[in-house]
Amino acid sequence: MIVLGRIVAPFGIKGWLKIQPLGDVLSWEKIPCLWLAPNPETPNEQWAQYPLLSCQAHGKGLIAGLKNIADRNAAEQLCGWYIAVPRESLPRPEENEYYWDDLIGLAVLDEAGESLGKVTGLLSTGAHDVLKVTDGDTERLIPFVSAYVQDVNPHTQTIRTLWQKDW
Repeated sequence: MIVLGRIVAPFGIKGWLKIQPLGDVLSWEKIPCLWLAPNPETPNEQWAQYPLLSCQAHGKGLIAGLKNIADRNAAEQLCGWYIAVPRESLPRPEENEYYWDDLIGLAVLDEAGESLGKVTGLLSTGAHDVLKVTDGDTERLIPFVSAYVQDVNPHTQTIRTLWQKDW
């Protein structure tokens, strides 16, 4: 499962949900079903499937209506739950585009090929995304922009950067 977002609050009285996307907002309205679970580490077979009735942008997030979530009380029960979809239901990324999930775990190297650590997460700052790179007790935040990221190679599981260890 690819985690796309998190339910942060009910929206209105008809069971709609306010969603915080984790990454770029895809064309969620084109996804026929969303899968929900209280924890992003939930095994795939335990995610509950809900057909998507409607979805739209709302402020910095989204609001969505799901089948069988008919009132505010039902929506309140899902606050804090995660939203995911099976990988095969997502559109294939364009060249030089990546799903966050594909970047997590990749080794990050500097210009000389020395390890800076592994990607353990990403942050969206509004202006651009930021790689959270962890090497033991050291955490680096590297802007995911062409000025610092030279190459992303999912086949070799590496990201080459212009970042230095002492920055």
